[in-house]
Amino acid sequence: MDVLSVLGVIIAFAALLGGNFIEGGSIYSLVNGPAALIVIGGTAGAAMLQTPKQSLKRALRIVVWVFRPPYNPFKEGIAQIVSWAQAARKEGLLGLENIADSEPDKFARKGLQLLVDGNEPETIRRIMESELLIDEQRDHDAIKFYESMGGYAPTIGIIGAVMGLIHVMRNLADPEQLGPGIAIAFVATIYGVALANLLFLPIANKLRMCVNERSQYRELILEGIIGIADGENPRSLEMKLNGYLH
Repeated sequence: MDVLSVLGVIIAFAALLGGNFIEGGSIYSLVNGPAALIVIGGTAGAAMLQTPKQSLKRALRIVVWVFRPPYNPFKEGIAQIVSWAQAARKEGLLGLENIADSEPDKFARKGLQLLVDGNEPETIRRIMESELLIDEQRDHDAIKFYESMGGYAPTIGIIGAVMGLIHVMRNLADPEQLGPGIAIAFVATIYGVALANLLFLPIANKLRMCVNERSQYRELILEGIIGIADGENPRSLEMKLNGYLH
């Protein structure tokens, strides 16, 4: 569990509600069903309209990374690569066949299999870099769903505000209808700006950081496998890979 993400959400919305309370407002003054429907429904619909089906599925799948980021074991990965290099030096590349079959990480397993098959280092690099870039682009395309929600929410909030003001203008002769119309106008704007800046955009940025760290870990695996293919000394390979440690 990412404690900072949990604290960030709590602090952001607590500050919003706390400031409203200090100014003498009530929490109920910020609760408005029509405004929420306009902003949340409109924002979700607009974002879904521009997002391909596969990207939307991926976006919904990786949103859990905000609170449970994928673990990238840089230190353990370096130690594992060094052990592969030592095994290759003692038994040759064919000695990595059993290791490749039992490797749980798909990216590392593919690299080891390419090694065992006797591919040239440049061929291995080309194939693995292609897979790395494709996976990274797929995740960045999914993140655009939350970025688009962050972009649309304030505008949808303004639309909600205009709709509320239209309601007010139509009922100027009836004072009982003025309050709800004005509430929708202002609360919709708050919903749009708050959701964009306190939720959707931070989610997109956090997911981007997770994807970048995951890509760095895969680059470490790639460089390690290329080093083994080039016959590098395990100790020198370890020293080179230590540069990936944060």
